Amino acid sequence: MSPTDWLDLIWRHLTLSLLAVGGAITLAPALHQYHVGEHAWLSEAEFAQALTLAQAAPGPNALFIALLGWQVGLHSAAGGPWWWQGLCGLAAALAVLAALLLPSSLLTLTLTRWTQRHRQHLGVRAFRQGLAPVVVGVLGAASMLLLQGQSGGRWPEARWAVAGVVMLLVWRTKLHLLWMLAAGAALGSLGYL
Repeated sequence: MSPTDWLDLIWRHLTLSLLAVGGAITLAPALHQYHVGEHAWLSEAEFAQALTLAQAAPGPNALFIALLGWQVGLHSAAGGPWWWQGLCGLAAALAVLAALLLPSSLLTLTLTRWTQRHRQHLGVRAFRQGLAPVVVGVLGAASMLLLQGQSGGRWPEARWAVAGVVMLLVWRTKLHLLWMLAAGAALGSLGYL
């Protein structure tokens, strides 16, 4: 990667930071287009693996941003010594994570203080209610992207059915999410998904 590529990588994450309404996971479609589609720095499988690993790990879902950066850094140093690959991976992970978190964190802090002081204003209430469907739509797009990036299993179409059933269970029942996660892990480990 050239220095221009590194600057472009950081700039893209800085600008996408302000679009992360609903969490970093909502940026998955845009990041997929950037990393896989535009620059081919990552394969479909690598992108899906980073997203899946970050979702399975405890902690914030912004971890997938660091994993994407790590993979891009590793690819940029391919062929070099192991320590150089690790250093480039770490540098890229920290750079993209900081680029993603800093602008939105500062804006969120400022706007949260302001909206708490003005929470009774009609415009503030309307904005919060109007933003809810946008967040749901972007999360749906991220889910579809994750499902499309997977391959293998006995019945690939079953993933869509399982996703629909899980969505209905989350929406209509109080079944704990860990039970659904365990069922999905069992089906996946048996090769059904």
